[in-house]
Amino acid sequence: MKAVTLFDPTAPAEESEAESARTGVAGLSGAVIGFIDNAKPNFDHLVDDLAEILVGRYGARRVVKRRKPSASVPAKPELLEGLAGECDVVIAGSGD
Repeated sequence: MKAVTLFDPTAPAEESEAESARTGVAGLSGAVIGFIDNAKPNFDHLVDDLAEILVGRYGARRVVKRRKPSASVPAKPELLEGLAGECDVVIAGSGD
């Protein structure tokens, strides 16, 4: 099983050694970008626009979109494993 890396969007008070050693994606050119749609209204519109920009402007190879059944439940392990095996980067999204 491929490892899944989760990023916390909140800013840490102080960066630890472990955090400073993290590596990210070098660039988006040729990358497969995944999105987890949390099933709130309008996220599908946002991700369609983002996909166009990521492919057209930043050279992403393609964008994969998966939708959770509801914003109130976590993504199923099968969904996460599938995205981890298929994508270089996965973004959890929200709409409204």
